[in-house]
Amino acid sequence: MKKGFWLLVACLFTLSLLSIPTTAMAGKRAKFGTDARHEAVKRLKVTASHEKPIRWKMVMPWSKGLLFYDYAQHFADSVRLASGGRLLIKCFSAGELVPAMQCFDAVSKGSAQCGHDWPGYWKGKNEAFVAFASVPMGIDAELYNVWLYERGGAEMMNELYGRYNMVAFPGGQAGQEMGFFSNKKATKLQDFKGMKVRTPGWFMDIMNNMGASVSPLPGGEVYLALERGVIDAAEFSAPAVNYPMGFDEITKYVIEPGVHQPGTQFGLFFNKDAYNKLPEDLKWIIKICAKETQLWSYNWTTNLNLKAIELFAIELFKKNVEFVKMDKDTIIAFKKTTHDYLESLKAKYPDVKKVLDSQEQLINEFADWRDIRSGITPWPYKTFISGRTHE
Repeated sequence: MKKGFWLLVACLFTLSLLSIPTTAMAGKRAKFGTDARHEAVKRLKVTASHEKPIRWKMVMPWSKGLLFYDYAQHFADSVRLASGGRLLIKCFSAGELVPAMQCFDAVSKGSAQCGHDWPGYWKGKNEAFVAFASVPMGIDAELYNVWLYERGGAEMMNELYGRYNMVAFPGGQAGQEMGFFSNKKATKLQDFKGMKVRTPGWFMDIMNNMGASVSPLPGGEVYLALERGVIDAAEFSAPAVNYPMGFDEITKYVIEPGVHQPGTQFGLFFNKDAYNKLPEDLKWIIKICAKETQLWSYNWTTNLNLKAIELFAIELFKKNVEFVKMDKDTIIAFKKTTHDYLESLKAKYPDVKKVLDSQEQLINEFADWRDIRSGITPWPYKTFISGRTHE
């Protein structure tokens, strides 16, 4: 391959971190899952307690074809219901009001009053944003909730966004992501050397350190890149998000587990000037509705994942595509490489050190309870009595 081509790829590397897909990710199947409540309440008459309701615009990097758009819409619906129509938030998908990756700046400057995001998109502004989105081999959904709400994580998040004239709250948890959809089988560390893979953020650097060749392609380009052999493997999201994208149609393996994102965290952010003008009760309604969205999104997405995995199994069986698991030594190697990489970030960025040290303290303190409570994973009856008591 010519040097000029790879120089172009390297440039696209950086750009693609700031150009998250704005379509339905070139999905090959229909959108997976709907928020039944939205259909039930969108025409519901809610009487405001004063003549002029407050009207806000919400911007985001999502198209209406992604479940993450539903997270934002669910929050907006909750605020409308809980406020009795006093605060009405209109959702604008990516590109409708501002381009996907300009939503942060739009809210910061006040051209829109609020936004929804995966905080890792803003790593170019501050590396610590990634820790509020997902940490490779890091905390899972359970610990994200404990850390955010009981260990000061939400306050750290708000402080970081506050530097950009915003107020922020956790606003969605999607759980663990799937691993790589791949045309090369990889269960050992050496298998990844030389593989061309798609993944963004911190995991991109980690995979490069392990000998892979990484491109953080936008999601809308992944299917074609896999189909044409530009990349060998790609990860993108949870099963319920991946199924409509159809990667299983053109790959031979699904390499698990998804070590890159044990927990996938989203955020809600508000222009500070607009937020400060609200009556105190509406501020509380925003906070409570954000937490309700956090709870609902995880349960909703996890339940959809079960159906998605069932559908994947049917598709994989028909095409003889195989789910494979990395062996224990490989997962440990990922942990070691990830640890070294994160330590290097902590040495370079004080904000990263502050946030990751807080998360790691929770992991350490949780370890005793995790061990004491272990051994009763709720497997199906026959699986459990056969001797598999741990996850």
